[in-house]
Amino acid sequence: MKPTQTDSNFYHQVVDCQWACPAHTPVPEYIRLIASQRYTEAYMVNWESNVFPGILGRVCDRPCEPACRRGRIDEEPVAICRLKRVAADNRGDVIPLLPAVPEQKNGRKIALIGAGPASLTVARDLAPLGYEIEIFDREIKGGGMMWTQIPRFRLPARVLDEEVNYILDRGVKLHANYEVTSLKAMVEQGYDAVFVGTGAPRGRDLDIPGRTAAAQHIHIGIEWLASVAFEHVSRVGRRVIILGGGNTAMDCCRTSRRLGGESVKVVVRSGFDEMKASAWEKDDAVREDVEILNFLVPKAFLHTDGRLTGMRFEPVRAVYQGSKRSLVPTGEPPVEIACDEVIIAVGQENAFPWIEQDMGVTFDSWGMPVVDRVTFQSTHEQVFFGGDAAFGPENIITAVEHGHQAAISIHRYCQGLTLQERPPPGVTCVSQKIGMHEWRYDNDISEDPRYQVPHADKKIALLDQKMEVELGFDTAAGYAEAMRCLNCDVHTVFTEKACIECDACVDICPTHCISFVANTGEQQLRARLTAPAQNLQQPLLVSAPLATERVMVKDEDVCLHCGLCAERCPTGAWDMQKFLIKMAQAC
Repeated sequence: MKPTQTDSNFYHQVVDCQWACPAHTPVPEYIRLIASQRYTEAYMVNWESNVFPGILGRVCDRPCEPACRRGRIDEEPVAICRLKRVAADNRGDVIPLLPAVPEQKNGRKIALIGAGPASLTVARDLAPLGYEIEIFDREIKGGGMMWTQIPRFRLPARVLDEEVNYILDRGVKLHANYEVTSLKAMVEQGYDAVFVGTGAPRGRDLDIPGRTAAAQHIHIGIEWLASVAFEHVSRVGRRVIILGGGNTAMDCCRTSRRLGGESVKVVVRSGFDEMKASAWEKDDAVREDVEILNFLVPKAFLHTDGRLTGMRFEPVRAVYQGSKRSLVPTGEPPVEIACDEVIIAVGQENAFPWIEQDMGVTFDSWGMPVVDRVTFQSTHEQVFFGGDAAFGPENIITAVEHGHQAAISIHRYCQGLTLQERPPPGVTCVSQKIGMHEWRYDNDISEDPRYQVPHADKKIALLDQKMEVELGFDTAAGYAEAMRCLNCDVHTVFTEKACIECDACVDICPTHCISFVANTGEQQLRARLTAPAQNLQQPLLVSAPLATERVMVKDEDVCLHCGLCAERCPTGAWDMQKFLIKMAQAC
């Protein structure tokens, strides 16, 4: 193998949590600040990247956690998401720390359609640059799907409103209760650019027998959740069936329990492990006495004189041909489940009836706009898309990153610059050594298991749909959980010319991730290390040839970043250097 090019991209990829986060939040950086009780600073580190720390600390899909290095050691990743909430819950006044908005505007006007996380991020990034920002949304307040689709027992209104208003109060004008009916008319109003962040606002329906006859008692999940959020719906039938296995279905079933549903069943076509809902969402539903039934395909709504009485399902099983899965009927008799109401949560679709066909915005065969995945520009040079409106349903943190990238593009477009040329990130890499065996970071490895977030008493929580269920870590538990972080952004940096190949680092390494071996191809090299490196997704750190013509190879997959190699090395060939990358934003 050739020596590893230890550039910013390599170091970034080794910080697995930050690499996995769509917004590339510097996770170890803010976790260290939490451990130091510097909650306000930790909050601002988050705010700069992911915009909504208090919101995401409660409802993020947590792509960072499956990537966490800690999970490869004891199968329990650091509670990264809930630590974000620790910073949000314990911060001081951050308003003086928010970027100032110039009184003198730069003469450019931007229209944002939809007031969800993508549009709000665009506004947050462009307002301090002097842009005049106007947001148009059909609802009565900002927040988009964070307001209409996430129940208040998961995301309290005070948290949502506070973080949305941090942006709206930066001189952004919100036109609430305003439904855009023509993109052409919007462009013709003289805006320099238009950003479409309308999400995926249409829930999928099921066209099966009985759907029309029993329509009064059958609801579309996202529409039903919005009706609950705006208090148009305050009760539900005693027996409720939820169709679908995603996070929306979990929100629907848990909301049903709070509105009077005594027997609430989630019925899914797939197996339990294949459900799209996050594992913790399923756990919370089961904790609240929701029954989840798998491998049942809906076939008919049962009704008597228009009154819904139940549903009929066909039992199926999964059959695999390679990686392709098919659902095949088992031949067992149909299953009938009695119910009073059904909530359909089988997916969401985009809807753009207000974008004229002759507008210059091209749509693909799926009805989705053709959008550049780097610049988020559509085929109409003034129109940009982001969030679920760009590529279909994702999550809040992905919408935030879309907003960051779209803001860069809009800023460059207004400046007459090429959009494909993106500004580079800010990168620093600094040695942590302050003495022979002392470091600026805490390299003790906590052996504590993952701490569990406390929940409100179920009997009380189910009586109030606005009572927050997760109580969050207190500061003591937050500190203990923060200490489980392995400081993956403090890298082991190897200097070949200082190495005498004494193997002291090999002897002391607790995970046997360091080897000195003859060089060869990657497949053979991975197999001949002290401990074979089997995760092909994680790069190896390979040195240039040493005095003996051997190479030093370190398996980044299992390295703890504990610094013992640097402590033991007699020549200083190993150093621990803190790497910090801040992804570029509009500036």
